[in-house]
Amino acid sequence: MAFKIFQLISFIFLIFILLAPSGHAKRNTPSGKKSSPFDFIKKLKGCHKGNNTKEIHELKVYLEKFGYLRYSNKTQATNDDFDDVLESSIKTYQENYHIKPSGVMDDETISRMTTPRCGVPDIVNGTNYMQPRNRNHESGSSGIHAVSHYSFFEGEPKWPPSKSHLTYRFLPNVPAFAMDPVARAFQKWQSSTHFTFARAQTNQNSDLVIGFYRGDHGDIDPFDARDGTLAHAFAPTNGSFHYNADMRWSVGAVAGAIDLETVALHEIGHLLGLHHSSVEAAIMYSELGGGQIKNLHADDIEGIKFLYNR
Repeated sequence: MAFKIFQLISFIFLIFILLAPSGHAKRNTPSGKKSSPFDFIKKLKGCHKGNNTKEIHELKVYLEKFGYLRYSNKTQATNDDFDDVLESSIKTYQENYHIKPSGVMDDETISRMTTPRCGVPDIVNGTNYMQPRNRNHESGSSGIHAVSHYSFFEGEPKWPPSKSHLTYRFLPNVPAFAMDPVARAFQKWQSSTHFTFARAQTNQNSDLVIGFYRGDHGDIDPFDARDGTLAHAFAPTNGSFHYNADMRWSVGAVAGAIDLETVALHEIGHLLGLHHSSVEAAIMYSELGGGQIKNLHADDIEGIKFLYNR
């Protein structure tokens, strides 16, 4: 009798182990959600100028969000016509992501557009931050003319010299498992720049604030389930860094989930004044696939040093 009870308890324990959620990946997406945020893009495979397809208006919303498209006519912005303006914006997108600028929704373009990304636009007020630009790097008394791939926000905002030590805090809506990855990201930036960082308590004032949000959360950039936005952060000295709570987050590389630390490294770069980089290996590249881990790159460090003249 005791042996049978032992077998029953062992069986129940085994079932519990098999059904328990993984400790590595944290899913914040509602369990009833089955569709991918990119379903509308995948349906547009092969579309080109002259087409009229049901999901084209959603593609226009996507490209407008990231700065590639702007219509003066509301009808053009909301209809499903693949017009000259849309073709031109797709060509610019393709050039930014090193794709042959055909203006056609080909496989490579769809693959890029369906990769989760930062919510900070690539183009702002007509300035394309994904394009390499010439800069003069000083070396001794002579200037060295070089092409850089990093970029800065409009007006090159930065923290004043008196604010090389920055404090950060987590809002109450940040899950406990996300805090250590963010702290490690701050330490990596600290070890590679002149900045130092220290965590403040939730109820204290701080220079930087990290939170998790869904949808329209009171800033100028609401999260949208259709575009796969991971997070966004604002230029100095705003200090706000927001994760999209509807994404699947992980600590480390987990297939189908996004690494918290890698995204934190990217968004902290924005908090310090970096915009996006056209170097795919750089942490300031706008996209990050599921299961992917990245670290600081020479382009990122060079950008911070150039911005702060160090």
